[in-house]
This record gives sequence, structure tokens and C-alpha cells, in this order.
Amino acid sequence: MSTDEQAPLQPEPAATGPTEPVAPAEPAAPAEPAPPAGKTGWWHRDHPTFTALAGFFTGLVLVVVVPGTYAALLRLVTDQETAEELFPLVLLALAVPVTLAFVPRTKRFGRYLLLGMLSTAVVVLGSAALVLWILYRVEA
Repeated sequence: MSTDEQAPLQPEPAATGPTEPVAPAEPAAPAEPAPPAGKTGWWHRDHPTFTALAGFFTGLVLVVVVPGTYAALLRLVTDQETAEELFPLVLLALAVPVTLAFVPRTKRFGRYLLLGMLSTAVVVLGSAALVLWILYRVEA
């Protein structure tokens, strides 16, 4: 059976005694109006995995995008030597997740942000090490 077909109706149980006439149901109270389509506040507050997923992927973006953008902007604004001297200041971006991990209201988000950063760094460094090892073995 495909999902487009309706399930067969089940027969109603046979009445065993005299039946009473059913009074017409009272109109139900009007339901609360549905929130506008753009409002997803309930999902951010109530969904159990939103904070974890948002923190993890924010950590991934923080590791990948922030250093690259910072280096590109430094290179546009300054010469090569100055950009190389100022690049370690990108490590100040680590202050944000560490701070978020200790503030009680954002502790869970900060922990997952750090997890995303750490796992991204491990995967990138592990892949680079494996590629360099293979290239060294093949070329040597």
C-alpha cells in the first residue's frame, strides 16, 4: 500500500441495545489563532535539540569562517608583515565560547559550541596529517 492511499475504514461495533438520539454538538470554542509563519519562537524555546545543534554548528563556523575572514580582511587593510603579526589576535575569538560556557543561561550552548570547535579542529588536523603522511610515504 502506498502512502497516498487511505487506510481502510474499520467497521463500527454493532449496537446491542436501544440507542438514544444524539444531540447536536455545541460549536467548539474558537481555537487560538495560529502564529504567523515566520514566528518560530516555540521551536527555539521548547525543542530539546535546538540548542545543541545550533551550538555545534556555530562552533564549526567559528573554526572555519572566522580565521579565514579575519586573515582576508587583514591582508586587504595592511601589508603582508603586519597581517602576519596581527593574525594571532584571532585567538581572541576563543573568549566568546569560553565565556558562554560559564554563564549559567548559555552554559549548554557554550559547551556544544566548544564541542563543535574541537571536533572540527580534530577532523581538519587529522585529515591534514593523514594526507601529509601518505604524500611523504609515496614520494619518499
